[in-house]
Amino acid sequence: MPALVLLGAQWGDEGKGKATDILGDRVDYVVRYQGGNNAGHTVVIGDQKYALHLLPSGILSPNVVPVIGNGVVIDPSVLLEEIKGLNDRGIDTSKLKISTNAHLITPYHRTIDKVSERFLGNSKIGTTGRGIGPAYADKINRIGIRVQDLFDPSILRQKIEGALRDKNQVLIKVFNRKGIEVEEVLNEYLGYAEILRPYVTDTVLLLDQALKAGKTVLLEGSQGTLLDVDHGTYPFVTSSNPTAGGACTGSGIGPTKITRVIGIVKAYTTRVGSGPFPTELFDEDGEKLRTIGGEVGVTTGRPRRCGWYDAPIARYAVRVNGLTDFFLTKLDVLTGWDQIPVCVAYEIDGKRVEELPSSQSDFHHAKPIYEYLPGWKEDISKARKIEDLPANARAYIKFLEDISGAPMSAIGVGPGRDETIVVKDFI
Repeated sequence: MPALVLLGAQWGDEGKGKATDILGDRVDYVVRYQGGNNAGHTVVIGDQKYALHLLPSGILSPNVVPVIGNGVVIDPSVLLEEIKGLNDRGIDTSKLKISTNAHLITPYHRTIDKVSERFLGNSKIGTTGRGIGPAYADKINRIGIRVQDLFDPSILRQKIEGALRDKNQVLIKVFNRKGIEVEEVLNEYLGYAEILRPYVTDTVLLLDQALKAGKTVLLEGSQGTLLDVDHGTYPFVTSSNPTAGGACTGSGIGPTKITRVIGIVKAYTTRVGSGPFPTELFDEDGEKLRTIGGEVGVTTGRPRRCGWYDAPIARYAVRVNGLTDFFLTKLDVLTGWDQIPVCVAYEIDGKRVEELPSSQSDFHHAKPIYEYLPGWKEDISKARKIEDLPANARAYIKFLEDISGAPMSAIGVGPGRDETIVVKDFI
């Protein structure tokens, strides 16, 4: 049976949680493969809304095994709080599996993240301050703490002492901050060991056995393609790989096991934090998109920057990820406009450019070239087949499909689990 990848095709916040949840009842495992609690998924089931940060969206489906893969960085305090929050609402989290090789976020990662961002002043990246980048930096520098280290107090002490030997020098001498005590961190993290132990396992082996047994595995990314540290709008990116390649390294599933790569793309565009955004709106239309779409970050609470659909970005996501399908979300938000602009190319230094420029400087100076499509006024939230949509809404979908490079296999027409049109099934 297949492994499927589901990821963001823009700057994140595209509605991956809804898409994962829809598939959740028909897959056996849902794996979060990168990122940390700097991202969030919102899932609406009936009149209940769930905001997930570290837990895979599949946690809400009773027959699914949710997995936190080795590519994720975990803040144990946040994870346990999230587990408790779901348990208090009657959601069973006992099936959760956590990779022994996932890295941990510590108090010194959070502190360094916050003070270094403030130190950058006007050059700040827009980090969430949750310690994600510093934790990944320690991973690459081979001084990170992994989940398995919680169960060996001697190793855990050595790693914390080694990390703080340098980091306290930076905090004290560069940022004029108080140093962090080894014992304080050690005691806190030893306290997590027995609580987390029932969840921890060799997830690479678990997933391989699942696939060999004919189970279906869904690999779920956080953030989006243009926030990828290698392929995004660097340096205004996250510190991991949300793209399809990251699904392999962050889960331990080889690329030959993956049969579908589904890109979640919003019917318009949003991003949170700093960085270039060619179609960004600073007028009433931008505020209208933000208000109707509820465009506030699930994790940060920050208002999202809003703009029109950007086809060069969608085509780029197809190339970088090898997308086989798009899941178009929030089409209902566009109801009510007389005409809807779509960015089909850019103007850079007086020249028309059809594709996303590889130069960051060029992208900063890119101006959108729009084509305008007629809008619709009808409520589309009750549509369950493509034929139920107004003609102009169907034409908009067809235009996006033709210009983006992959089929729109599902369309979200509202926030609810059932408010989706499935054109072509993913499984």
